[in-house]
Amino acid sequence: MKKTAKRKALILIPIAMFIVAASHIGSQFLVLTDITKGLSIGIGIGLLFTALTFGNFKSA
Repeated sequence: MKKTAKRKALILIPIAMFIVAASHIGSQFLVLTDITKGLSIGIGIGLLFTALTFGNFKSA
């Protein structure tokens, strides 16, 4: 079960970073409202926090 949680966390990290980066790039080229920017950055940071908290990463 630990491998599954770690694998899911490793999948969530790049997805979250893509969401945050896409919101920054999108705000440069498109007119986004403040709530749209905040929501997308908040979702990305929430996914990163969730992946890092429940990922069971152990340093060697």
